Amino acid sequence: MRIHQGPGRDDRGQVAVEFLGMVPLILLTLALLWQIVLVGYTYTLAGNAADEAARACAVGDDGTAAAGRHIGGAWSVSGGGCGDVSGGMVHVRVSVEVPVLVPGLGGLFPVNAKAGAVDERGLTR
Repeated sequence: MRIHQGPGRDDRGQVAVEFLGMVPLILLTLALLWQIVLVGYTYTLAGNAADEAARACAVGDDGTAAAGRHIGGAWSVSGGGCGDVSGGMVHVRVSVEVPVLVPGLGGLFPVNAKAGAVDERGLTR
């Protein structure tokens, strides 16, 4: 049974209006989730770059170049140089900038990673 509500009281189109009102909130939520994914991925990339730089430094290669090779062109990386050698270990630090929504666009904050590897330059066979 349908009750007549009188002129101007029809609710047709209400779903469309509510959906249009929610679209910005939905898009903002998706952008924030994507940014969280990028932060996590940057931590993974920084750790991997530090490991690769430490391995390269351990055998006498260029750690900075190794870190850059394993990051990719869209991510800005700094550090990775063969620095501290103590106790038979090579220690390196790498910093990678967290991008803003798209890799290659600016940086929110740096993610720092440290890694070490056994110094193999002095080892003989």
